[in-house]
Amino acid sequence: MIANLNKWFQTMQISWTTLMAYRLNFALLVLGPALVFYFVKVSLWQTLYIDDTTVLQGFNLKEMLHYQSWSLVIVLLAQSSNGVNLSEDIRLGRISKYMVYPFNFWEFHTASFLSFQSLQFFIAGICLALLLFLDVLIIENLNYFFIGVLYSLLVGLFWFSVQYFTGLMAFWLDETWTMRAVFQIIVNFLSGAVIPLPFFPEWAQKVLVYTPFPSLTYTPIRIFMGDLSGLYQGLLTLFISMLFMIVINTLVWKKGVRLFSAAGM
Repeated sequence: MIANLNKWFQTMQISWTTLMAYRLNFALLVLGPALVFYFVKVSLWQTLYIDDTTVLQGFNLKEMLHYQSWSLVIVLLAQSSNGVNLSEDIRLGRISKYMVYPFNFWEFHTASFLSFQSLQFFIAGICLALLLFLDVLIIENLNYFFIGVLYSLLVGLFWFSVQYFTGLMAFWLDETWTMRAVFQIIVNFLSGAVIPLPFFPEWAQKVLVYTPFPSLTYTPIRIFMGDLSGLYQGLLTLFISMLFMIVINTLVWKKGVRLFSAAGM
């Protein structure tokens, strides 16, 4: 047990070292999202609202900026991982080593994800502090804040399971970046990360209730803003969705390994 935990820790250390090897890249990861948010989203919504008294679909300007700020924090906490390294391991034939290593494929990439997630947690904290300093965001309730953070970390696990699936598609696709990019755009739009769900047509809102999309962004935003009404439905949706993805990923991995030939290795 201790030896296995040590393998996880050592893998996470290697991943941390890789992620932080380029200091400029790390600095851009920290400052980039907050700066882009401030100069794009804040400016956009300030333009759309005539004045502070204008209300659009139940949101005044202050509430909308709070909504968009929490959207940024949630994306950093939960939706920043991707399956690039995973798909490259398959496409370049590097998964052959996992066939003989005592640390298998999913363990290695899950440990790498956990190290990346801890780094993103730090980056999200810096962005949150910056937004609080600029008075763009306020924390309404500390209890709801901690519930929102825990919920967002759960969303991160589900997001990783989806990205794991897109990475496994490298068994059949030469490049998977298109699939990842298309899925990212769909999620950003349908989860409420770009536009709050109350702005959607009523029929679309009713359909989205039966999908995991609102649980990924809209629900945690509402939790951070002091509304727990969608918490239990969101948790149930996430757990069911994660179980589904675990089953799918297991089946896809088994099918892919049977077809894998490590050509060129």
